[in-house]
Amino acid sequence: MGIGAFLLLFGKLLGKLKFVVLPILKFFPVLLKTGGTMLLSIWFYAKSGGWMYAVGLVLLIFIHECGHLVAARRVGLKVGAPVFIPFLGAFIALKEAPRNAWIEAQVGIGGPLLGTVGAALCGALFFVTGDPRFLQLAYTGFSLNLFNLAPIGFLDGGRIVTALSPWLWLLGLVLMGASMAIHPNFIVFLILLMSAPRLFFLFRKKTAEEARYFEVTPGQRWLMALLYFGLIAFLVLAMRRTYIAPNAISGGSSTFS
Repeated sequence: MGIGAFLLLFGKLLGKLKFVVLPILKFFPVLLKTGGTMLLSIWFYAKSGGWMYAVGLVLLIFIHECGHLVAARRVGLKVGAPVFIPFLGAFIALKEAPRNAWIEAQVGIGGPLLGTVGAALCGALFFVTGDPRFLQLAYTGFSLNLFNLAPIGFLDGGRIVTALSPWLWLLGLVLMGASMAIHPNFIVFLILLMSAPRLFFLFRKKTAEEARYFEVTPGQRWLMALLYFGLIAFLVLAMRRTYIAPNAISGGSSTFS
């Protein structure tokens, strides 16, 4: 068969399969971006915690980001697919800014809510299988979601408390500053550095249009406060219930505090 005949045959074949090929090509960038960065993160985490732990951790992060994605689409925002960054977690890019603080808070709390469900499922798997690695994943999931609720910066808590009170950002600043002083950490330093511009914006004099962004009804504020502080309390309790001693993974037993 000559090259011309082959190309003609190949073209006809693609024409017949276009209803299969085109959707794949459409979603290929998404698969490459999300799937590729997920695999890269698994490889990095596996070097320190093993493959099972790495896969479980990345799945927990993915569930967390799906919570943001679902919440954003629920309020009508266009978002991109999750992108993973080893040792920094993951993020979804909002293709349009939230219209007000109430919408921003809903998107912010969606991740920790679904992420907490994912961590709880790991705890349930421990009770079913008795494998302490599931308990380790549950504890890690609860602690990561709790950390994300710190009321500052680009963390979920920083977005949530925009619907409550800007003064909570000062509490987050104190907590992060104390953490940085006691245990210097590049990630905490990065959070503090990137929080500075918005912290200044929250307390400077705003225009009438800027002030409207933060207008929240009392009912919305109380609902978000209940979800936010209730979730924090649950995560603290869940971390205590799923704490596992460092040497318990190899020993096959668990330790509750």
